[in-house]
Amino acid sequence: MLLLATLILFYLLNLRKIPADEVVGLGHLLFFVNLGFIGLMLTAVAARTKTIKLGTGILVLPLRNPVVLAKQLSSIDQVSQGRLVLGVASGWYKREFDAVGIAFERRGRIMDQNLDILMRLWLEDMVNGEYPPHNLRNAVMFPKPVQRPRPQILIGGYVERVLKRAATRGDGWLTYFYTPEGFTKSWTKVRNFAEEAGKDPDSLVNCHQLPIMVGASRAAVEGPMMEWLNTEWDFASWSDSTTDSAILGTPEECVEQLQAQIDAGVQKIIFVPYKYESEQIEIIAREIIPRLR
Repeated sequence: MLLLATLILFYLLNLRKIPADEVVGLGHLLFFVNLGFIGLMLTAVAARTKTIKLGTGILVLPLRNPVVLAKQLSSIDQVSQGRLVLGVASGWYKREFDAVGIAFERRGRIMDQNLDILMRLWLEDMVNGEYPPHNLRNAVMFPKPVQRPRPQILIGGYVERVLKRAATRGDGWLTYFYTPEGFTKSWTKVRNFAEEAGKDPDSLVNCHQLPIMVGASRAAVEGPMMEWLNTEWDFASWSDSTTDSAILGTPEECVEQLQAQIDAGVQKIIFVPYKYESEQIEIIAREIIPRLR
C-alpha cells in the first residue's frame, strides 16, 4: 500500500486523479511547511472521497487535549465511514511546546497518558479516572469510531523507548527520512521489542515518509531538493533521519530507489513531493506509483 501526503488545495480539487491508497496530513502546529490544520483538511478529504484512507503523519499527541481529540478523531472516522489511521508521536520541537504551554520535559509521560485517555474513551462506554489535569468522572463519549475496536494507531519516533512504545502500545511504527539501512536497523528493534513483550511482530505495520523529486536526471533535481530539505525541514541529530534518504532522478531511478526501501521491509510509503508542487504530484501518480504496485 502506498500513501501520498498532499493535503493542499490542488489535491482536494484533483483527488480522483491520484491513485493513492491513503492521504496523510502533517500534524505539527508550528512548522515551516505550508499545510493546513490537520483535522479540517482530513474532514474535507473525507467529504470528497469514498475509499481512500485518511492518516495523520504525524499528530503531536502531547500538544492536544486528549478528551477533545478523542471526539474529533471519532467524528472524522464517522464522517469517513471508518477510514482513519492515526499516526502520533511525542514531538521534539520545544518551541511548539513553549507556544502551547505544555512542559516539553514531560512529553513522554503526557504521550502515554493521552494514549490511555484516547483508547479508554473509544473502547469504554463510561470512563472514570484521574489523569492530571484531566479528571474523568462518568465520562461518556459517543459516537464511538466506526472501526472496531478502534482506529489503527502508528507511533512515530527514533529513540529506543519510543520504538518500544510503538511495538507494545501501538499497532506499528511511522518514521521519517531514513535510508534503507537506517530503516532496517530501527525496524528490527521494533520487532524485537514486540517479541520480548509477547506480541507477534508480524502483526505490526510500518510506514515511511520519503522526500521525492522527479526530473530529467538526479543531477538536475538534487540541488533544489537539498535546498528545500535543509531550509524547511529539520533532522533530529540523535536519529538516522537524513537528506540521503531523498528519492531523486528520473522515474526509472526513483522506482529503483523506492524498491530498495521496499526490499528493506518498508510496507507503506508516504511520498513527500518537492514543495508539494502539482507537477510533482502528477508525475508521481502517473510514472511512479503504477510501477510499484
